[in-house]
Amino acid sequence: MPIRIRLRAPDGQHTISLDDNAYVSDLLSSIATTTNLPLFDLKWGFPPQPLDPALYGMGTLLNETDLKLNGAQIIVLGQATGDPSEFQAQQQKEPEQNRSAPLSLKSKQSDALKETPEIPLPSRGGTIVLRVMPDDNSCMFRALGTAVLSSSLDSMTELRSLIAQAIQADPETYNEAVLDRKPDEYCQWISYSDSWGGGIELSILSKEFDVEIASINVQDLRVDTFNEGRPKRCILVYSGIHYDTIAFVPQGASTLDTDNDVKLFESTDNEYLEAAKLLCAELRNKHYYTDTNKFSVKCNVCGWKGAGEKGATEHATATGHYEFGEAD
Repeated sequence: MPIRIRLRAPDGQHTISLDDNAYVSDLLSSIATTTNLPLFDLKWGFPPQPLDPALYGMGTLLNETDLKLNGAQIIVLGQATGDPSEFQAQQQKEPEQNRSAPLSLKSKQSDALKETPEIPLPSRGGTIVLRVMPDDNSCMFRALGTAVLSSSLDSMTELRSLIAQAIQADPETYNEAVLDRKPDEYCQWISYSDSWGGGIELSILSKEFDVEIASINVQDLRVDTFNEGRPKRCILVYSGIHYDTIAFVPQGASTLDTDNDVKLFESTDNEYLEAAKLLCAELRNKHYYTDTNKFSVKCNVCGWKGAGEKGATEHATATGHYEFGEAD
């Protein structure tokens, strides 16, 4: 009986068929050929867990392993080959104006937050706290990854790959009008480690992990909900150009220790969400947000100064400079 496996790779979905007497080496060779990826990592299950068939030995028959592969879906994540000429050649083939290089914008707000607020929630026996993510352009992926992934794997790479796969699998929904660029270009752009994630990515990932995502905007306390009505909810905090995540720490545990954090809540229990909104109100009082329409911005390359994300984007398009920070 043939072994049929579905693959979700950066270039889309595939199905491979193997003989029932195929070896581990046949499986890996078929994946490489089908996806055109010389190096890759594999994941499967929910939440996605690492899969390494080579651990059984390349000369081992698949039917002699305990892997239940027939009908399985495997996520294929490409690895860098380590050959810099490959990336340079690709860059040279793309016109400068079509590369859509990511805009890197560093905020001062994290420097101003000397102490993160905490909201006691005695009805639930614990405290709502803010877990601050590193100030890089992967903060949204980090914030969500700490809630929905069960390990400390490189969530940025995994989640970016899942987004690209979802876009490739549904070109009608994720078309050029929605993405504001061609889907293939968007998939390449979102794979960069310093490309921002936002509403499109949250919408896709909420469905991928079957969770409701509530994103609270610090500036006006608006709550944007993605995949509403799912049994579990995670709560993110959006402060203009940065994402953090909300955690609940049970009574008796230190709020400085993340080992006991709870970051997935019953979506029907709004007490956690209301407490998170109170925490965000305190963040607003501390001015822990950036008004992206009005804030002063400077180019870290040439010293240009302007106003807002729009001004930074126009300067980046005109000069090719993509490193910005908040101006004094």
